Parts: sequence; C-alpha cells; structure tokens
Amino acid sequence: MCQKQCRDENGFKCHCMSESHQRQMEVFGQNPTRIVDGYSEEFETSFLEHMKRSHRFSRVAATVLYNEYIADRHHVHMNSTQWATLTEFVKYLGRTGKCKVDETPKGWFVTYIDRDSETLFKEKMKNKRIKTDMVDEEKKEREIQKQIERA
Repeated sequence: MCQKQCRDENGFKCHCMSESHQRQMEVFGQNPTRIVDGYSEEFETSFLEHMKRSHRFSRVAATVLYNEYIADRHHVHMNSTQWATLTEFVKYLGRTGKCKVDETPKGWFVTYIDRDSETLFKEKMKNKRIKTDMVDEEKKEREIQKQIERA
C-alpha cells in the first residue's frame, strides 16, 4: 500500500507505527476492493505488455514469463492483486481470452493472443481477399460449365 521498501524487520515495524502508514490503512479500509482492483488491472496490463514485447508469437512457460516480469524493479507485486497464485492468474487469462493457456506435466504454458487493432485489420483484409478469390474461382467454374454445356 505505502510502496515503502524497508531494510529490515525493525524498519518495517517502525513504518507500521508511522502516521502515514496508519492513514494509508484507513484509506484502504474504506474501499479495499477498489484498491485491489486497481492493482490487479495494473498488474494484468503490465504483464500482458511484457508478454507482447518479449514473446508475442511463442508459447512460453508461465513461470519463466513471471520471472522475467518480476526482474523489473518497478513491477506490481502479485500479492497486491486479486490473484493469490500464478496459476489463478494464468487461468484467468485463459478464461478471458487474452491468452491461449494449456496445462502440461511441466507446468502451465501461455501464448499471447494478439488483439491489436492493426493486426485485426490485416486479418480482416486477408479473409476478405480469400473470400473474393473463392468467388472469382466459382465464377470461372460456372463459365467453364456453361461453355461445356454449349459445346
């Protein structure tokens, strides 16, 4: 909550007794879900952004990905989110369709699903091209059938 890094147990104890910490705890007590939801959203966004940058098209072990993510000094800690474990978070990503998730004997693996507007536009254009090609082929086949019938 306070985003304070304490050197040792005594430092943590002193911080917990401080007025600023007491104020922060009071704010948290008034609306805990709003704060947890904010951290959860921030964690999810930054985690997916890291995944998008590092492993856009590859299938990666969730633990490897998480270890890369927490290597950043300024990451959001998972213990401040709604997810208690990495497994819960990975299952959430699968349920919401943000990642393709599969469980293996070696652990959970995730693949980023690219939902960029540019990528979606390119895919839509590609599908449109394929459709028009199929329509053109059908027209040619009908023409050939008409010519065969005339002959």
